[in-house]
Amino acid sequence: MSVAFAKEESAEAASETILPARPISDRINLVTEAGLQMLHDELGRARQALEAANALEDVNERRRQSAVPARDMRYYAERVHTARVTPSPTSSDVVAFGHIVTFERDDGRTQTFRIVGEDEANPSQASISHSSPVAIALIGKAVGDVVQLGQRELEILSIS
Repeated sequence: MSVAFAKEESAEAASETILPARPISDRINLVTEAGLQMLHDELGRARQALEAANALEDVNERRRQSAVPARDMRYYAERVHTARVTPSPTSSDVVAFGHIVTFERDDGRTQTFRIVGEDEANPSQASISHSSPVAIALIGKAVGDVVQLGQRELEILSIS
C-alpha cells in the first residue's frame, strides 16, 4: 500500500515498521527443559514489549516500537511450537545432547561445554549448540576418542 494512504511520515518510516523475519534453522529444534523455559520467557518478554508499544498514542511511534517485539513474538512462538524437549542423557558412555564434555585441543587447550539447543547456546557460558561443528564432531564419540575438526584434533577427556 502506498504511504499516501497511510498515516506514515514517509516511506522510510514505513520501512522501519516492517522487519524481515528472524532466520530459523532447518535443524531439529532440540531443547533442554531449561531451554524450553527460556523460549517461553522470551516469548513473554516480546509479548509485554508489544503490548507496551501498542499502548502508545502516536501511530508512527507505535509502529516503530512494535516492529521488533512483533518479529520476536513470531520467532519465539515458532520455536516454542517446534521445540522437542530432550531429557538428560542416562548414560555417559558416548557424547549426546545434554552432556557436558571436556576435551583437549591439539594445541594443549582444555575446554568444557554442555551441548544444548540452538537458542540456549552461549559459548561464553560454556554451552554450545548441538548443530555447532564442535558438537557435531563430538556426538556419538566416547572418552579417549580423538575427533577431527577441520585441520584440528580434539581428544575427549570426560563426559558427564
